[in-house]
Amino acid sequence: MLIGLTGGIASGKSSVSAMLKKIGHPVIDADQIAREVVEQGETAYRDIVSHFGHHILDEQGNIERKKLGAIIFDNEQERQVLNQIVHPAVRKRMQQKKDYYVNEGYQTIIFDIPLLYESNLFHLVDKVLLVYVDPDVQFNRLEKRDQAGKEDAQRRIKSQIPLKEKRKRADAIIDNNGSLDETRQQLEIILQKWNVDPPR
Repeated sequence: MLIGLTGGIASGKSSVSAMLKKIGHPVIDADQIAREVVEQGETAYRDIVSHFGHHILDEQGNIERKKLGAIIFDNEQERQVLNQIVHPAVRKRMQQKKDYYVNEGYQTIIFDIPLLYESNLFHLVDKVLLVYVDPDVQFNRLEKRDQAGKEDAQRRIKSQIPLKEKRKRADAIIDNNGSLDETRQQLEIILQKWNVDPPR
């Protein structure tokens, strides 16, 4: 079974991801892979530099996220170009990792995809597990976690589909408004319901 783990910014998805790893399930982290595929020597790195220019690089020749972010932030066309380079590379690498874990005999594989809804990647997974928090909890956690100002926190939350909307298409929902213990209990119940056993 392929489980798509998702949530919203500061919803606590990373905590649930860590719990799944602790149980022993392989977790394929889309964000981590997105960082890997733009490292020097990768095809996506070469394509990005050839399109956006060498001025987006730091002294070591690595892509500077802030410089690239500044270009694409208000420019939909350039953002599309970047997505068309990065997304296929990420999906290909995720597929390779999935194949590896399947060959290793794992019955359940977790795809940790923060923007599963925004990128419409439902076809990649069998079940969607959503980590949910109330809007005010999400806002307060984000402000605290990233020392983000109110406006910045609001802007970042608004750039994603609201968690309330995401509930409609989730196969199971973990309410992460409470303690980590409560979150863990909910996760265990969902895995039991889906007949997901810990890997041997």
